[in-house]
Amino acid sequence: MGFTIAIVGRPNVGKSTFFNRLLEQRKAIVDDTSGVTRDRQYGIAEWAGKTFNVIDTGGFVPNSEDIFETEIRKQVKIAIEEANALFFMVDVTTGITDLDASMADLLRRTTKPVFLCVNKVDNSERLLEANEFYSLGIENVFFVSSISGSGTGEILDAVAELITPEASEDNIEKSELPKFAIMGQPNVGKSSLLNALIGQERTIVSEIAGTTRDTIHTHYNLFNKEFILIDTAGIRKKTKVNEDLEFYSVIRAIKAMDEADVCLLVLDASKGITAQDVNIFGLAAKKGKGIVVLVNKWDLVDKETNTARNYEKQLKEKMAPFTDVPVLFISVAEKTRIFKAMEVALEVYENKTRKIATSQLNEVMLKAVEDYHAPVVRGNQVKIKYITQLPTAVPSFAFFTNYPDDIKMPYKNYLENQLRQHFNFTGVPIRIFFRKK
Repeated sequence: MGFTIAIVGRPNVGKSTFFNRLLEQRKAIVDDTSGVTRDRQYGIAEWAGKTFNVIDTGGFVPNSEDIFETEIRKQVKIAIEEANALFFMVDVTTGITDLDASMADLLRRTTKPVFLCVNKVDNSERLLEANEFYSLGIENVFFVSSISGSGTGEILDAVAELITPEASEDNIEKSELPKFAIMGQPNVGKSSLLNALIGQERTIVSEIAGTTRDTIHTHYNLFNKEFILIDTAGIRKKTKVNEDLEFYSVIRAIKAMDEADVCLLVLDASKGITAQDVNIFGLAAKKGKGIVVLVNKWDLVDKETNTARNYEKQLKEKMAPFTDVPVLFISVAEKTRIFKAMEVALEVYENKTRKIATSQLNEVMLKAVEDYHAPVVRGNQVKIKYITQLPTAVPSFAFFTNYPDDIKMPYKNYLENQLRQHFNFTGVPIRIFFRKK
């Protein structure tokens, strides 16, 4: 399983800025009004060769003070349950507030590692003031400045020590059966798909978004095909049902993704692919998962000639650069092509586990290199002498060359396209490495 860190703290202490620091990109919306983070923000951070999931817990806009406090407490409780470690953020400029103290009280009781991040410590005077936070009774205290980034290295070093190489790789150890995770926005028909496949009401299907709270594993064995289906809680944009229950559905979806071999991304035909779907798609590709896109409720769409073809073209424009992905148009209500979808998922699983003989790989790919040479570097000819597939969970190939650092993205893309043309890797991300011979 992967390793997940949740950032908790009362509103406006700088959680999102810190989150952006960790991801080295501006992914969360940062703004000075309380409660801007309503979306669960999540991403993958990398440090000291270890990879982990980071989740930024939301502020929210409460109706009254007391609800505010109880809601935040609920969020912290869920975070404690779901994450592997917690970053508890406080703000040196305000000192310890009652809300900080009551959160610290919850966090002291957990056996999970808690890192207290005292934020906005950007001069020596504030460093002195920051010492009062030791009184919260949390062992690991770090002084950071989210804006300048000072102190983040130390806290990340401490976290990296907790992460085992297995958790970082997250999917090496697997049971023998392929695992498929059903993902997508609320109400696109994920649970209905599961029920239609199994032919029984295994999960409760209802019209309220957010009925499936937890991931559900179903062992599927029909027509001589055997695999495990993981139905994830709807990954959602804004709150519709109780904030706290939805609060960590994203962690659960990411956990399911960590566990799965292939992600079935279910879309609603009338809505197309949303920004959140693209986000999930990118996360799955980054994690090296197989992907199948299922466009549900296709029976409700007005068809004209080539509708499906044009629709698929538009989808792939948004999924670029990784477009070698199967897209199926299904209707769960009418049970159209849902079994076909499982067959395709099994094919993608086979593609993901495919090993190509070194002799065959060299025969095909060296010819591709001959047909189109890598651009000359500083007057030197780039030569690729030998190719081998690495023994990893994601299809990865090492190209041995005299100038490994000088091969640019366009040529790398050319090699990936050649691999895809000659060997079937549909639905699977490919990794290419250049190494010194």
